[in-house]
Amino acid sequence: MLLRLAIGTEPAPSYAALAEELGMTASEIHASIKRSVAAQLARKESTGRPVVIREALRNFVLHGAKYCFPATRGGMTRGLPTSYAASPLNGLIVADADPVPVWPSKDGAVRGVAFYPLYPTAPQAVARNPALGEVLSLFDALRGGSARERAIAQSLLSDRLTL
Repeated sequence: MLLRLAIGTEPAPSYAALAEELGMTASEIHASIKRSVAAQLARKESTGRPVVIREALRNFVLHGAKYCFPATRGGMTRGLPTSYAASPLNGLIVADADPVPVWPSKDGAVRGVAFYPLYPTAPQAVARNPALGEVLSLFDALRGGSARERAIAQSLLSDRLTL
């Protein structure tokens, strides 16, 4: 949820609109925002809309999120490419012969090793917002990529969260 808010330049959408876009419930969005404010990763405007504290989120994502959200992998499956197999890293890193990491999805066209997303509805959310897909793929590279993949992802993600 915070990554979605951080990539947007417009004011935060309503909880209902954010929930629909991310495939979550409005109560899940509300609880997430409440936790984010308590963790000082976001604040609420006088209107009640959340605002991401970008520097705090950047520090958390780059240095702590892989410990809070460790990579979970599974067996071979069909899905959507993530991490180094998805944009923007797939243009910078040449994949070897090993199966690529994919978010399991019945709509996916790529066969690879299951790499479970942060939230089960992430594949549907990125279909609605490709920019979110890029940020989540970079985040996945931080969670479970090689040292080289993590270094490149860290640089690209840092740039996107600093805007």
